[in-house]
Amino acid sequence: MELIEILRTLNQAHGPSGDEGEIREKIAELARPFADELTVDTMGSLIVHKKGEGPRVMFAAHMDSIGFIVTHIEEEGFLRVGRLGGVVPKEAAYSAVRFKNGVRGVFVPEEKADFGRLKLDECFLDIGAKDEADAKKLVQVGDTCIYDQPLHVQRERVTSPYLDDRLACAVLLCALERIERPTCDLYLVFTVQEEVGLRGAKTAAWQVEPEVGIAVDVTDVDDTPGSERCGTTRLGKGAAVKVMDSSIICHPEVVARLEELARREEIPFQRDIMRGGGTDAGAIHTTRLGVRTGGISIPCRYIHTPTETASLQDAAACVRLTVAFAQQ
Repeated sequence: MELIEILRTLNQAHGPSGDEGEIREKIAELARPFADELTVDTMGSLIVHKKGEGPRVMFAAHMDSIGFIVTHIEEEGFLRVGRLGGVVPKEAAYSAVRFKNGVRGVFVPEEKADFGRLKLDECFLDIGAKDEADAKKLVQVGDTCIYDQPLHVQRERVTSPYLDDRLACAVLLCALERIERPTCDLYLVFTVQEEVGLRGAKTAAWQVEPEVGIAVDVTDVDDTPGSERCGTTRLGKGAAVKVMDSSIICHPEVVARLEELARREEIPFQRDIMRGGGTDAGAIHTTRLGVRTGGISIPCRYIHTPTETASLQDAAACVRLTVAFAQQ
């Protein structure tokens, strides 16, 4: 499958942090023809093993997304929600949402709320219920929902919710299909609960015991008007080799190897430094006695909004770099 078709397929699946069953099943279905072994660990991360001689190498992309969880159902039928991961209320305002059972609604601020300082407890979900009893026929406390926005492609740009990190999951699935003979014992891990604290990567890395770890994720950019320079990358400039973020200072040997391969294979690349935020690399590199860890990043605008935007050319470069690392 083409990368964009894989991404469309993944974006139709439900999978906020802690409720990743549906997205895990979809990824497993796509990975199974190209894998030697598929397992699911206790936390729910999917571990795809492609056997090879050499050191154990673990690529990780998180399959969970940010989202909402119902905490209260009010007498009038409106829902109050908690956040799963880094939801910013003013960025989510008036967005369409959907529940796993297909129920749809809208995330709405109260009229009296100060939009500039909008808090989550000043917002509600409107699912069209007549009252509390009617709402309880549709959803229950503890049910989760996600952004319900379509995927759009214009030229080489893709805009969609949950490019963080479904785009990286698509990159690993594309790479898996192209890797014929890995020169390492290869594990592609699709982790859970990254958005709430890198939890799935921690337990998966403990199980795999990798000698080298690579986190594949989106990264912040420095190419929009008024940029506060939280990141260093730009859309359309290629795969981003992570140097550091708030969760990790990448192992210099891994950084050097990724850059060497990119030059050798004529893969466009740039360096990735994020002043805030982290990736699964933060959990992987401190596992057991330590893991030489780096990252392959996809530049992405408007992260954690319903309209994340990235370059398909950059994602394709990340596929090529992943394949090169696994095969060389």
